[in-house]
Amino acid sequence: MIHQYKQGGYNIVLDVCSGAVHVVDEVAYDIIALFESTTKEDVLKAIEEKYADHEDITESDIAECYAQVEELKNSGKLFAPDTFEAMAGTLKQKTAGVVKALCLHIAHTCNLNCAYCFASQGKYNGERDVMSLEVGKRALDFLIENSGTRHNLEVDFFGGEPLMNFGVVKDLVAYARSIEKEHNKNFRFTLTTNGVLVDDDVIEFANKECSNVVLSLDGRKEIHDRYRVDYAGNGSWDKIVPKFQKFVEARNGKNYYMRGTFTHQNPDFLKDIQQMLDLGFSELSMEPVVCAPGDPAELTEDDLEIVMKQYEDLADLMLKRDKEGKPFTFYHYMIDLTGGPCIYKRISGCGSGTEYMAVTPWGDLYPCHQFVGDEKFKLGNVWDGVTNHEIQSEFASCNVYAHPECKDCWARLYCSGGCAANAYHATGSVTGVYESGCKLFRKRMECAIMVAIARALGE
Repeated sequence: MIHQYKQGGYNIVLDVCSGAVHVVDEVAYDIIALFESTTKEDVLKAIEEKYADHEDITESDIAECYAQVEELKNSGKLFAPDTFEAMAGTLKQKTAGVVKALCLHIAHTCNLNCAYCFASQGKYNGERDVMSLEVGKRALDFLIENSGTRHNLEVDFFGGEPLMNFGVVKDLVAYARSIEKEHNKNFRFTLTTNGVLVDDDVIEFANKECSNVVLSLDGRKEIHDRYRVDYAGNGSWDKIVPKFQKFVEARNGKNYYMRGTFTHQNPDFLKDIQQMLDLGFSELSMEPVVCAPGDPAELTEDDLEIVMKQYEDLADLMLKRDKEGKPFTFYHYMIDLTGGPCIYKRISGCGSGTEYMAVTPWGDLYPCHQFVGDEKFKLGNVWDGVTNHEIQSEFASCNVYAHPECKDCWARLYCSGGCAANAYHATGSVTGVYESGCKLFRKRMECAIMVAIARALGE
C-alpha cells in the first residue's frame, strides 16, 4: 500500500509497510499512482500524453522514470507487502505480564472546575480522595515486582491535581530512590499539573526528580479562562502563567510540555499555539477535546475542517520559525523517519492494560487513566495484582490488526490502532474506531512527515 499527497511544495509518496518516504517529481508521482493498477504500456502512454507539451520531458525520460519505480518496488521500498499481521499476537506475548509504567492517581480531587474534564473535575465519577503513602509505596513495589528485566520504569503523578497531595508525591519519590538500585531499576517520574499550586518548592523538586513535567494551558487567556476556572468561576490564566514561565525557565526550557485542549470554542487553535510561543514556551501540545456527543465543547464537522487547515498552517509556522532560528516542538509532529518506533510498537500500540496501568487512590488497577471509575474495567489491585484476566486479555489482543476498519488505512502503522479509550467512548468497544480522531490523526501525520522532509533537506 502507498499513500500519496502534496504539501509544502513536495510530492510525497509514503510506502506504508516498508516505512519508506519518497519525495518525487511530477512524472514519478503520476507513474506511481498508476503503477499497480495499469499495464506498463498504458502507464507510459498516459504519461506521455499528459506531458506531451513539456519539451523538457522526453519519452526516454518517462521510460527511465518507470524503470526507477520498478527498481524501488523490487528493492522493497515501494508497494511492499504487509508481513506483520502474523506477528501481532506473538510479539505482544513476549512481554506478557511485564509492566513498565504506572499512572498514579495521587489525588482524586482538584482545585479547578474545568467544564470539559474527562475525569469529572478529578473525582472520576466517584468520591474525592487522595492516595496514602502506604498505597503509593505498594504501587511502586507492584511495579518493581511485575517489571521483569526492565531497567527503566515510568511513573506519572496524575490527578485530579497531584499537587494537592504533594507531600505524598515527595515521599514516594524518596521511597523509590531508596529501593531502585537494589532491584536494578531506574524510576523516571513525570508530574502533570494545572499550575495553581506551583511554588519554589515544587519547581526545585520537579527539576531534581522529574524527567518531564506536563503543564496545562489552553493558550489565549479568553479561551483558557472559559473552561479552566476555579469553583468560584474565576479563570486561572493570570494565576498560572507567571508560575509556568518561572518553572520552564528553571528547567532551562527543556523536558516539559505545555499541554492544551482545543474545543468547539477554539478550532482555530493555532492562535493558542502562537500565544504560548509569545509567552516563551517552545515545547507544545494541543489536543482535540474528547467528550460525550452533544457536549457544548464537542468539535463539529465544520470545526474539523478548520482544524485540518490549522494543522497545515502549524507545519508552515514550524518551518518558518526554523529559518528564523526560533524552532519549537509540537508533540504530534515528533516523528523519526530514520529510526522510528520499532515494529512491536507500531503493531501493539500504547500497551494500556498490559504494560501500562493506572492506580487509583485506593490501589485499584485500571487499563489507563481514561478508564478509571468504570468498574467493569477494573483489573485488580496493587496487593493482589491483576485478577480480571478477561479484561486484560481484551487489551492484550488490542493491536492494529484487531480493528477491521484499519486494514485499508495508510496511517495504521503510525497510530497502531489508536487510543483504546477513545475508541471505547465513541463506539462502546476498545477495538472500535473513533472516526473523527482518525481523520485528525491522518492529517497530523501528513503534516509531520512534510516537516520532517523539509528539515532533512535543509529547506
